Amino acid sequence: MIKTIEISGKTEEEAIEIALEQLNLTRDDVSVEIVERAKTGFLGIKNTPAIVKIQYEANENLTSTVENFLKGLFERMDITVNMDITETDDSINVILTGSDPGALIGRRGETLDAVQHLTNYVVNRGNTSRIRINLDAENYRQRRNDTLESLALKTADKVLKYRKNMTLDPMNAYERHIIHASLQEKGNVSTYSVGSEPNRRVVIAYGRNGRNNNNYANRNTGTTGHKRPDHVKTDRTNPPPPSPPPGSETTYREWS
Repeated sequence: MIKTIEISGKTEEEAIEIALEQLNLTRDDVSVEIVERAKTGFLGIKNTPAIVKIQYEANENLTSTVENFLKGLFERMDITVNMDITETDDSINVILTGSDPGALIGRRGETLDAVQHLTNYVVNRGNTSRIRINLDAENYRQRRNDTLESLALKTADKVLKYRKNMTLDPMNAYERHIIHASLQEKGNVSTYSVGSEPNRRVVIAYGRNGRNNNNYANRNTGTTGHKRPDHVKTDRTNPPPPSPPPGSETTYREWS
């Protein structure tokens, strides 16, 4: 795997020598790019150091890197964990088991997501190519997907029954994607997202587009400066129906 580091020195050659010594490599083992050349200030005051970018082939076992990082992390968290690690061409998949699955997963997967994000950052930092690290515990990912799909369908049925928009609890981007995808083929409902992270929510709306037409146009053309919501369904051939009257939007909370 190709890795990159940046090193500074009084001169370009000094910066290169520092890098080679740190990496225990020779000049033939690396490629060098001058990021910034050394500059001498007036009367030697405020000299600017040279900065070089060094690329080199890192002969390391990424699976071991993931395993060692997670072991250290869980030790600090005082959690006993067993890991089953498998590797594909573009990902490393880690199945976690332990005596306290709840501590591994956290509320709605928050701990599991945080550990996965941190592991991806540590393993891919400084690499020119990325490899995806996937973490799961007690088959949580699949169970959560099933729960979200069921929630989406049940809420859509209520939207159709009462002809009211319903807003779900805040979700991360991946979970919102599950909701949108689950209702992509559902007739007479549409979905879009509102709010800002980490409190961004999915609205399941009545009709092909349950929003006010002017708001919809503004958000898509950028005339108001708002970010375009990540909705799934639009009907570009027919004008959307009028939005429900004020107070018709209902917040639906997930009880399971």
